Amino acid sequence: MACSTEIQAAFIFSSFVTFFLGLLFLFIFRLIWRTIKKWQNIKGTGILLELLLTKSIGNKHLKSLHFQGIFRNRVEMLLSAQTLVGQVLVILVFVLSIGSLIIYFINSSDPVGSCSSYEDKTIPIDLSFNVFFSFYFGLRFVAADDKIKFWLEMNSIVDIFTIPPTFISYYLKSNWLGLRFLRALRLLELPQILQILRAIRTSNSVKLSKLLSIILSTWFTAAGFIHLVENSGDPWLKGRNSQNISYFESIYLVMATTSTVGFGDVVAKTSLGRTFIMFFTLGSLILFANYIPEMVELFANKRKYTSSYEVVKGKKFIVVCGNITVDSVTAFLRNFLRYKPGEINIEIVFLGEVPPSLELETVFKCNMAYTTFISGSALKWDDLRRVAVESAEACLIIANPLCSDLHAEDTSNIMRVLSIKNYYPSTRVIIQILQSHNKVFLPKIPSWSWTAGDNIICFAELKLGFIAQGCLVPGLCTFLTSLFVEQNKKVFPKQPWQKYFLNGLKNKILTQRLSDDFTGMSFPEVSRLCFVKMGLMLIAIEHKSTFHGQSGLLLNPSAQVRLRKNTLGFFIAETTKEVVRASLYCASCHSDIFIPELIGKCSCKTKIHEHFPGATVMVKKSSMKVFSDSTVPDRMLWGQPQPISNLSFSTRVFLYETEQDSDQLDSSGMFHWCRATPLDNVILKRMDKSKHEFRNHVIACIFGDAQSTLIGLRNFVMPLRASSYMRQELKDIVFIGSLEYLKREWLFLRNFPQIYILSGSALFPEDLHAANIEECSMCAVLSSSSKASSNPALVDTETIMATLNIGSLRISCSSQTPEESQGTSETFRFPGKSKYRRIPILTELKNPSNIHYIEQLSGLDESFAGTSLHLSTSFSTGTVFSGSFLDSLLATAFYNYHVLELLQMLVTGGISSQLEQHLDKSICGMVQSYSSVLSGRMRCKLGLLSLDQTILSDIKPRKTFGQVFCGSLDNFGILCLGLYRMIDEEENKPEQKRFVITRPANDFKLLPSDLVFCAIPFSTSCYKMDTSSKGLYEMTNTVPTSEKVTKIHNSPTTDPVEQTTTQPLTTTIHCLQPATISVSDSKQAVLTQRSKISSQTHLGKTETVKENGRGKKKESPEENAPASSKPN
Repeated sequence: MACSTEIQAAFIFSSFVTFFLGLLFLFIFRLIWRTIKKWQNIKGTGILLELLLTKSIGNKHLKSLHFQGIFRNRVEMLLSAQTLVGQVLVILVFVLSIGSLIIYFINSSDPVGSCSSYEDKTIPIDLSFNVFFSFYFGLRFVAADDKIKFWLEMNSIVDIFTIPPTFISYYLKSNWLGLRFLRALRLLELPQILQILRAIRTSNSVKLSKLLSIILSTWFTAAGFIHLVENSGDPWLKGRNSQNISYFESIYLVMATTSTVGFGDVVAKTSLGRTFIMFFTLGSLILFANYIPEMVELFANKRKYTSSYEVVKGKKFIVVCGNITVDSVTAFLRNFLRYKPGEINIEIVFLGEVPPSLELETVFKCNMAYTTFISGSALKWDDLRRVAVESAEACLIIANPLCSDLHAEDTSNIMRVLSIKNYYPSTRVIIQILQSHNKVFLPKIPSWSWTAGDNIICFAELKLGFIAQGCLVPGLCTFLTSLFVEQNKKVFPKQPWQKYFLNGLKNKILTQRLSDDFTGMSFPEVSRLCFVKMGLMLIAIEHKSTFHGQSGLLLNPSAQVRLRKNTLGFFIAETTKEVVRASLYCASCHSDIFIPELIGKCSCKTKIHEHFPGATVMVKKSSMKVFSDSTVPDRMLWGQPQPISNLSFSTRVFLYETEQDSDQLDSSGMFHWCRATPLDNVILKRMDKSKHEFRNHVIACIFGDAQSTLIGLRNFVMPLRASSYMRQELKDIVFIGSLEYLKREWLFLRNFPQIYILSGSALFPEDLHAANIEECSMCAVLSSSSKASSNPALVDTETIMATLNIGSLRISCSSQTPEESQGTSETFRFPGKSKYRRIPILTELKNPSNIHYIEQLSGLDESFAGTSLHLSTSFSTGTVFSGSFLDSLLATAFYNYHVLELLQMLVTGGISSQLEQHLDKSICGMVQSYSSVLSGRMRCKLGLLSLDQTILSDIKPRKTFGQVFCGSLDNFGILCLGLYRMIDEEENKPEQKRFVITRPANDFKLLPSDLVFCAIPFSTSCYKMDTSSKGLYEMTNTVPTSEKVTKIHNSPTTDPVEQTTTQPLTTTIHCLQPATISVSDSKQAVLTQRSKISSQTHLGKTETVKENGRGKKKESPEENAPASSKPN
């Protein structure tokens, strides 16, 4: 039947009257309540009320309030769906709302102007639904804290505009559609209902359900309004402009409007409908532009990144997880794919915890032939199963070195290793660790296996180790870095020195199994043969103990070491094609060939080689001689109270107790040790500068406070305190920084000798002069712990400012200082003016792009404009280092973990995986003991020797690098590795900077001023016997390197060969004790002599040190390895 205008108005006005009257009542009630509260606060009113109220009434009121509070709390628990009944109630309300909406859809097929009678069965059903909605509305009203806010909520408005018309219909015995379309807004609760039912669990599913509910509720509600006004017409025209339009056509109109298409076949004709369309069009633009593409992206990403990786038989792949960002992925791919594209047959599966950004997706698309991204976490077994970790070649974990919390980053990555190892114990894991003290947890994992290829790349250990080596030997930091950093960018040098430097960057550390024809030969013989015949520089080998089966790396081992079959050699070369020649060499076929390109696979099938099945290190008895009466053993000389550093003796008594045994080593024998020193004894005071005038010392500038994360200064000190140095060769270390920060670091430094602390900052020149910086051999500026910064360029602010401050210092020297004569500091001279000296600096940068700030301080115009850090002038001269170089080690460790072991050996001073657990106990002071066993210290060191003022001057001829290489190896057992050459030879240039040349060509022409990077045996003295000339040589610094040492047992059955295999390649340069070594086994005669030490200039004072004996002596392994440790 038809509905009159009065009946339709009754349905609509019932909702509006209920809404506004209820809102007015709530406002009036709130005003009355606030008025009563104000009256209660008036003085005396509270007393009057208390007198008027009797005690019984007050108690009843309190009890009613108590019961009301309990009832309200239970209603809140019910409505919050925290109980089973509450969940059932919430789900039931949503289901009945959808049912009421469906009834509306059914009734919308009738004309809007008609009223349904109660004969329609849907009307009683809808009435019963609304009765339940009224009950639910009352519960929500009671539980609401703010009634007015509750009245204005979306769900309350829906109930207010849909429930009262139902009761009006019961009174009028007829029903009208009216505003029942508002029930569609209940669809906004769809995500909550799905979560209660646990139908959705992931964040993407929740997000998708929210977007879908918003779009559907908006469409249905807008279509209901259009359906109502278009069928009813404008009220002021009494419906004359109405049109008959179905609800489906209204939805069609709304969707066409939302998509901004507007076909025009269905349009709004009423003024109310057109006004609504105008505002709805603006909202639909936002709705369609934001929500629809986001839904499509969620659907696409769900299928794209949540699928499982399909393992193809015969195809290798690795899994990379952890810090998956644009920068980390770009750096990893650049190093991992450094070989030719045709040679890469390994696919990279990135497991990221968040979907990739557009920029990261672009990186993956550019390398789609090698990369696959899967969304997931290594902490979940389901995700590990999807990437098939059990079939992967390895799992690589990338760390974020720029994060604000280094410890949290390490622990999260360690948890990833635990998850991977628990899921599949045999998976090979290579992990990046930021802090060295967190390394100890990984070997404790039961399935962790070094032999299976599991490896740790510790950023703090390697980074500070590199810087420490740069403090020991100028330029060595750059020399070592260039051997492990890949350079793929084409650069066109402008200056000749740049060409030499770039050619050196092409050389890398490569490994190759040596030919069996080298079996039985000594290392110097094999190294010389490879250099002359094949153009290869063999620097180290892997030695395996015969008795114990343990293997270790030997850098430039002595002539007593004999090569065995299948020996692994370490070469400095450009390509793997070159080092293959070492495995193809045949003594019978290639003996007369001196062109490297002609050495290839020969046709020999049967070869008979002389092989020594016993120990690989052989010592002749004739080389083990007893001291003569006129010679003094080294161990006796060490026990004498000699000046062991450049610090004045009176100050040393004040700061450190003089030890009776000067050469105390830790229990591993790898580092110098002392009893735990109280912090107060090493703190320097500015007013006592005259007592601690340091010379030739190392200054380390630290930035940190009491809350800063520890950077691990122990890793910086350990290479500087390697046992391959004599105690008198150790340089004093002065830390300048916050005392609160250094107190926390001192727990790990207190057992190292000759360490001092100056409270201050490198930003103030007064603090620098208090540490006598003008006399230091090197000043290292270490970057501070990571701090959150919006601009990456600001992470190195303190470091750059300190470098600017130190670089501005100009030291005027009236007389030549020992450092200048040794070449440890940069000097320049203006015509007719006095001589000046610049402080040598080694700066650490976190952000490599900040190199342009350092380049401005260098004063050179020949730098490569716009290039990366390792192509800068500062890097080529050895004055800057960045931890970004370590990114390439992850790929290096996967392809060839032996190269990483060699790097750790060179940088850390001899730490191996076998020593990790021991060092963490002994160095931290937990094991208060020391050892003086010299077998652990007999290892090579890297040094920087002059061609004219050292024993290299005895090599004739020495015009080319090849001549010096062969001459030093034949005569002294010294292995030459590279050059440190002046950029400009002219004396009137403002600076005399040097740059690094890695592995020069055999015919490379040498200059008289060149310095040579060398691997020098431990007992070799590299300076001439003439001690009357003070400025005779150019460099006295050397860098210790060691290899993994095999265990030594002193049982009578042990062959003496095994006892000397622990001799690492250590080269010690004795500044004031020139000596040579005699080795009778390898046709090399190096006479070891000690000259009389007549005097030594010490802090401006001359101290005379007499020897207990004079003359010549011959050293042997027995003399340098006492049978027992010194007593404590």
